[in-house]
Amino acid sequence: MSENESPQAQIPQAGVPQASKAAEPSGVDLARVALRAAKEQAKARGAAAQQKKQARRGGGLRSGAHADGRDPVGLGAAINRLITERGWETPAAVGGVMGRWPQIVGEDLAKHCVPLKYDEAPEERVLTVQCDSTAWATQLRLLAPRLVARLNEDLGHGTVRVIKVLGPGGPRKGYGPLRAPGSVGPGDTYG
Repeated sequence: MSENESPQAQIPQAGVPQASKAAEPSGVDLARVALRAAKEQAKARGAAAQQKKQARRGGGLRSGAHADGRDPVGLGAAINRLITERGWETPAAVGGVMGRWPQIVGEDLAKHCVPLKYDEAPEERVLTVQCDSTAWATQLRLLAPRLVARLNEDLGHGTVRVIKVLGPGGPRKGYGPLRAPGSVGPGDTYG
């Protein structure tokens, strides 16, 4: 401390911060803040008045010159949007495969083998197919790896992992008007 300086000059005065003078907004800054707040309030009042005016006219939102979500769309576009929103892409694609079964597997195989169901669980992804005879079931089991590759090529990789082949169902056991006691049926087509 030098001789010319007094001890009171070194001690800051209580209640008066030294750097606060630079942080306080000036008159121009205060005017800008007030103007911004006034504009926002006027905008809110105008929006409320516009809503009241439209309510008096008997309509809510009206369609304008530009496209928005309320405009009419074609049936195909609406269905595609619904499928996407609900996450039905895979089931819809598999349903399309079941509709195009003859084009995918060929006419001969399609006459004797019919797709029954598709299990879309991520760990399963099994397409179940039923054949009308054991010979066609065996043929389809031999063609299954190529058919899985063809289906995944059409639907997307990993959509079908396994094709489960069922043989012919046959009639229910125990009920039937023309059955000999103890008969099982022809062995070639029911097993």
